[in-house]
Amino acid sequence: MTAPRRRRAAAATLALTACLTVAAALPAQAADGPQGLDRYHHQPLAWHGCAQGPQDADGTALDQAGARCTEVTVPVDYGDPGGRTVTLALSRIKATDTRHRIGTLLLNDGGPGSPTLASPLRVHAALKETAARYDIVGLDPRFTGRSAPIDCRWSVGFSLQSSGTGRAGFERQVALQRDLAATCRSAAGDLLPYTSTRDTARDLDVVRAALGERRISYLGLSYGTYLGTVYSQMFPGRVDRMVLDSAVDPRHAGPALIPSQLPGLEKAFDDWADWAAARNGTYGLGRTRAEVTAGILRTVEAAAKRPLVLGSGADAFSLDDSLAPMMLFAGLQGDSEPERASLAGQVAMLAEAAAGRPVTPDAGTVGLLQFLFGPQGSPAGSAMQLIACADGPASHDPEHYWREIERSRAGHPLFGPLLDNIGPCAFWARPREAPTQVRRDARALIVAATGDPRTPYGGGVALHGLLPGSRLLTLQGANQHGLYGIYGNACVDDTVNAYLAGGRLPSEDRTCVKP
Repeated sequence: MTAPRRRRAAAATLALTACLTVAAALPAQAADGPQGLDRYHHQPLAWHGCAQGPQDADGTALDQAGARCTEVTVPVDYGDPGGRTVTLALSRIKATDTRHRIGTLLLNDGGPGSPTLASPLRVHAALKETAARYDIVGLDPRFTGRSAPIDCRWSVGFSLQSSGTGRAGFERQVALQRDLAATCRSAAGDLLPYTSTRDTARDLDVVRAALGERRISYLGLSYGTYLGTVYSQMFPGRVDRMVLDSAVDPRHAGPALIPSQLPGLEKAFDDWADWAAARNGTYGLGRTRAEVTAGILRTVEAAAKRPLVLGSGADAFSLDDSLAPMMLFAGLQGDSEPERASLAGQVAMLAEAAAGRPVTPDAGTVGLLQFLFGPQGSPAGSAMQLIACADGPASHDPEHYWREIERSRAGHPLFGPLLDNIGPCAFWARPREAPTQVRRDARALIVAATGDPRTPYGGGVALHGLLPGSRLLTLQGANQHGLYGIYGNACVDDTVNAYLAGGRLPSEDRTCVKP
């Protein structure tokens, strides 16, 4: 799968830190959590190669870059540090300019639940000459990737589906989401309450101490911005430099994150529809935004009457009105020409299938279909669900979701029934802890695109307001989720690098412009 398609698939998974001191050196109230963590903070680390075999592409690439990997043991339940433990996997590309070493830069790629073990490769390249001054560390969060992963073993990749065009589709979704929740409870067992971002933040602080650092720097992407925010609140004074890229409004974490995406998603869709209309001669989707939108809604209505068949034989996919909108959601991750062209081709393919004509998806589309709607995506979808449901409360009343769907359907007929739909959290036990409240300031560079389709720009603005010591770096005019070292905007990358190199935030908020 190409890099843009990998990013789109990862986005369907949905995608959720001011001075650091060793806990023993701080007053007890300065650190969150109980005493009794010394054995975790001072555990010896055995570094080794990262590749787990000849087919391990990420591990091989890490080894070739000079990275080393290790494991850190943490308590499952920080309220019982003498009880069960879980082993976390991390990678590190060490600083080579030891004379000017800044410290450790810890990464998290969001998701929630995205493995981050291989991410030092990307960030090392993005940092350019400053990379030599950091130990760059990637960590697979608890119960994801190589860190004791929990796979609910769903037959579908992700729980995020549309309620469809009417009440019957919604009732099918209620039954499906109840079943997905039950499957996860069976797979996770009594680990289910310990999957929250607050627990992962506690893990970060154990990693910090085990690495021998008084303070860490942090780079979080997407939901990783929420993790960084939570860490800054739970462990004040333990962060050096913090970059929060494509920021989440912390008041919309957990199950509330998906509905909050509607404004950014609608804007990205409108801009893509304008792009497609300007290329009607190539894709035949309509000459105006309105025509493109109407054609897609007709395709979804056709899927409600007769599922769209993509491919043939045993490898065919059947998409009804609950699944077809997810193809649009997954395709609206970025605004590059290849990404927009790929989505236009997929929408044209869906229209052909709606007309009853045979279609053969290309390899990239097959990979996306498998990831979204097949068991291949279950590990990623499971991790996202485990964390989201542990991070905030959800209504347990199906009628609440139906009212929200009907409220949003009139103005947002394509994405309202998708983002406001019922999910497994409606059938989950309530979280063990209350969501984190942002009451402490923290110095951070918040990076946000005005047209971000996953974490709307307003989320970055809101986080900036909650952290008055932060600075907001805006990328104007981009429908893009994930900016630093990903999108290729020199203004954004240079501003982030200057901050990570020098440790000084810009004197005021800054705006970059998409070329």
